[in-house]
Amino acid sequence: MNTNLFKQLTIACAGFTLSLAAIPANPAQAASFSFNTGSPDGKIATASRPSSPGKVEIETGDDFILSQQTKITKATFTGLLTNGATLADIQNVIVEIYRVFPKDSQNPPDGKVPTRVNSPSDVALASRDSSSGLTFNTTLINSNFTAANSVINGINPIPNQTTGGEGSVSGQEVQFNISFDDPFSLPADHYFFVPQVAVSGGDFLWLSAPKPIVSPGTPFNPDLQTWIRNEPLQPDWLRIGTDIVAAAPFNASFSLEGTTSVPEPQSTSGLMLVALGLGWMMRNKKKLPVL
Repeated sequence: MNTNLFKQLTIACAGFTLSLAAIPANPAQAASFSFNTGSPDGKIATASRPSSPGKVEIETGDDFILSQQTKITKATFTGLLTNGATLADIQNVIVEIYRVFPKDSQNPPDGKVPTRVNSPSDVALASRDSSSGLTFNTTLINSNFTAANSVINGINPIPNQTTGGEGSVSGQEVQFNISFDDPFSLPADHYFFVPQVAVSGGDFLWLSAPKPIVSPGTPFNPDLQTWIRNEPLQPDWLRIGTDIVAAAPFNASFSLEGTTSVPEPQSTSGLMLVALGLGWMMRNKKKLPVL
């Protein structure tokens, strides 16, 4: 190749490379995220608590979907304090995030429940509690709220899973307002939100919300149903509506807030630099000698 031609091509490539290098990187913009299943509908209240002396652990979970990487910074959930318990009797609050079976799970399952399809996984993906990772305050909404049915003790493996529930239950309706000091950073996926509340002298029961979700809630698809398990049933879960109550599926009352990461479009100045670099190459190409 002609030496002068080689030099000019080298200069042209260098100029184009400098133009590309001058384009600013695409920083991620934070967009707000929110999700809400709606206020309690009074249909059912289900236990969700850590283990304590004389009480086995019970977990109730309801699902949500993230379409992109999301940092969850706040949450709320609403339930009953029963058997005379008040806000002063709350000892600990736990929030767990589960993925959908078969992730984080033994597969195939052990066959103690009718199905594990669309259930929470065997083990939690992440957890925060009020001793480390979250802070909370409470709002008393109603001093005497009644749910038409409940699930507390009747959580059994097959063939005794269908109990019909344990009847109506009343208590103080309380909203828990959570701030995650250590936010959950979650990729796009389908998840279950599992809150637990330790209460001395009573119980916390999570209240159901409308299914399907209605405005001002946040409908999504597929919207699964609430699942529950106690310590003896672990790692399996039962569907509260389909398996235990033999009724229509339920949602649970909760909300989430946070931010998502959205790539910023290329800047106009960066694109102009690329155009200038290409123009420089084309202009100098006309001056190159022919071999």
